Amino acid sequence: MDRAQLLLVGLPLFLFCSDIFSLFSPAPVKPAAHHHHHHHHLHADSQPLIQPQHTPLEFTTQKPSGIGYGNTVSIDFCSSCSYRGTAVTMKNMLESQFPGINVVLGNYPPPLPKRMLSKVVPVIQFGVIGIIMGGEHIFPRLGFTAPPQWYYSMRANRFGSMASTWLLGNFLQSFLQNSGAFEVYCNGELAFSKLKENRFPGEIELKELVTRRIVNARVII
Repeated sequence: MDRAQLLLVGLPLFLFCSDIFSLFSPAPVKPAAHHHHHHHHLHADSQPLIQPQHTPLEFTTQKPSGIGYGNTVSIDFCSSCSYRGTAVTMKNMLESQFPGINVVLGNYPPPLPKRMLSKVVPVIQFGVIGIIMGGEHIFPRLGFTAPPQWYYSMRANRFGSMASTWLLGNFLQSFLQNSGAFEVYCNGELAFSKLKENRFPGEIELKELVTRRIVNARVII
């Protein structure tokens, strides 16, 4: 064995043996502590020290206050009609005029039949586009001997027909999802309805309506 092999074999053996010796060697004895200086401070007439008692500090919690505290205003609007900006403006106005009021924004969905039809529109869109792309194979499977004439007209202007189908479908879907609502509720009571008034409320008008509802709620309480 050359020196390199001896070094590679001997070094791990040396480390292993040193670990074994350190494991079984007794622990060093700690020096005894000197306690003679403690007797110097003890006196015969010494009295026990009385530790001062710390009383916990009590912080009075400030109750929330404000003319609008305890009242909730809900603004349900048509999210697909770009009414969010108006709703946020009304929310900021109410929070500044009535400190402590809770203003909640939400979506006012369209009626159920319109919602169901809006789910069908994308299926029709993809169906028409699929027919335009592969009508030669689809119509024979449906029992037609030959595609109808309108298919060849749409096939002649394939890209224009697909773009028109996509745009028309998106417009129809947006119309079906449009509820046109901007309904304001104060403590669960209807304060203003765009569906009934066919207009948006003014800021001063909405402030007066909410003030009236809050005052009435306090009188009832």
